[in-house]
Amino acid sequence: MRELVAPLAIVAFFGLVLPAGAETRIFIVENQSDGYGIDECLARGANCGKPMARAYCQSRNYGQAVSFRRAEPDEITASRASGDVTCRIRRCDDFVAIECER
Repeated sequence: MRELVAPLAIVAFFGLVLPAGAETRIFIVENQSDGYGIDECLARGANCGKPMARAYCQSRNYGQAVSFRRAEPDEITASRASGDVTCRIRRCDDFVAIECER
């Protein structure tokens, strides 16, 4: 019985000590001018965009923003061809990618 208890105790200990993998998700949002310049802060990944990105993530039940930047055309849709069409209709600069983590 002792041979079984020791390995289980070790597994239980490391299960409590080692953090679980974090869940992340990238949201593609329209980059709308708000008159305060936050849109440019988000698109450039500048520090001034941190509060807005964090608030966006928290509003979707994520704890923090890992990164934020201008979205690439192939991120806007699953298909690159559709993304190119979207970028012709609207400028691709009009979208921001915000990566959130739980």
